[in-house]
Amino acid sequence: MQQIPHFIDGKRIYDAERYGPVYNPATGEQEKEVAFASPARVDEAVAAAAQALPAWRSASLAKRSAVFYRVRQLLMERKSELAAILTSEHGKVLSDAEGEISRGLENIEFATGLSHMLKGERTEQASTGVDVHSIRQPVGVVACITPFNFPAMVPLWMIGSAIACGNTVLLKPSEKDPSSSLFIAEIFSEAGLPDGVLNVVQGDKEAVEHILDHPDVKAVSFVGSTPIARSIYSRAAASGKRVQALGGAKNHMVVLPDADLEMAADAAISAAYGSAGERCMAVSVVVAVGDIADDLVDAIRSRMGSLQIGAGTDASSEMGPLISAEHRDRVASYVKNAAAEGATVVVDGTEQQFDSDGFFIGVSLVDNVAPGMKVYDDEIFGPVLSVARVETYADAVRMVNENPYGNGAAIFTRDGGAARQFEFEAEAGMIGVNVPIPVPVGTYSFGGWKDSLFGDTHMYGPESIKFYTRGKIVTTRWPDPSTSKIDLGFPQVD
Repeated sequence: MQQIPHFIDGKRIYDAERYGPVYNPATGEQEKEVAFASPARVDEAVAAAAQALPAWRSASLAKRSAVFYRVRQLLMERKSELAAILTSEHGKVLSDAEGEISRGLENIEFATGLSHMLKGERTEQASTGVDVHSIRQPVGVVACITPFNFPAMVPLWMIGSAIACGNTVLLKPSEKDPSSSLFIAEIFSEAGLPDGVLNVVQGDKEAVEHILDHPDVKAVSFVGSTPIARSIYSRAAASGKRVQALGGAKNHMVVLPDADLEMAADAAISAAYGSAGERCMAVSVVVAVGDIADDLVDAIRSRMGSLQIGAGTDASSEMGPLISAEHRDRVASYVKNAAAEGATVVVDGTEQQFDSDGFFIGVSLVDNVAPGMKVYDDEIFGPVLSVARVETYADAVRMVNENPYGNGAAIFTRDGGAARQFEFEAEAGMIGVNVPIPVPVGTYSFGGWKDSLFGDTHMYGPESIKFYTRGKIVTTRWPDPSTSKIDLGFPQVD
């Protein structure tokens, strides 16, 4: 049985008191086991990060930037190798895995520009003989707790900005597919990142809780479900840490009567069933406005039968399995219960049979869905697309805004005025206009509103620089004996 170790202070650490199983979702077989960190192991990793902090913080921006250029080159050269690791543990098809790595590389490319991002400002002669300038400095040891659904992209989103800003990092990946983070850490090491700057601690809830309580961890980045994100935020903030905790989603795609029907149907299929729906930006609900609903449902249904579902390593597969048998059964339960809630199951993917013991499930389409049904209210995180029917654009916007989640929302229309109004009115952090999955490019930032984000800043891009640094203002006056005097009054600008 292959063992997946920790990576602490530049070395693989294999021994552990407990181990967890790692499955190949396409076969259902356990192929690996991952070491689970004890509190003592977490302490060891935090100590390594704390010890490496002074030297890395003092490293010139030019040296830091050079590391990121080398990381980018190495990841480009070895993208297929990382994609194969990712697919073997997560199950997504190889083309999707390579796409995930490419989107993660955007933040590495962004990080190469750290000299520009960390520039301060300066005001000469703010007061007589007084100059003022601003600088940004790292927060210290940062913990990055990442989800199973993007085992390469989300770590790259977090650690790129955190390390570029001069912090040292403790990365805790999902125990379901942990090898990608280990691969990435060793790429950073090969690129010249000093030992201890990036450490990978494998584990489960026990390791996470110790990280959240550790006094030497100064900031926490997290991506996961909303209940866990809320808990992470509360616990870490209570111990005085800076926190960004991204939660779940229920992304709506509004389709107006004037929309291009074929384009909207293609987009709905792609955004709902890509990566088996295990994306926090997947389209979960199509909101069909007015008389387009019947034709749109028919167009979506007509496309579903041709989708190829199989092992991610099969070049003909368009969708792979889910992450675990338990998750597959949970997803199936929403489809099985939908009719009893008053919805119409148009296509029941749970009935599809597979010649495999893997964690496969077919794609489902559920019509006439409404708030109050579990199939609508819950984040299913699987290949289940719901259709809600409303009469007007105003009804559609109201549905989007009354939903407790606010990650992303999209509108499909030819009407520029309607699109602009949706951009203005929709309460979500990321908006797509004829774009079903509006994940921003790396020079912007990713994050939702409402119960999709706990904290004040979004992830990667410009907002991540603010999160991983603290601002400092320096006011300077050089000695001038002719103006020196005692003055107990509050300082005033002169």
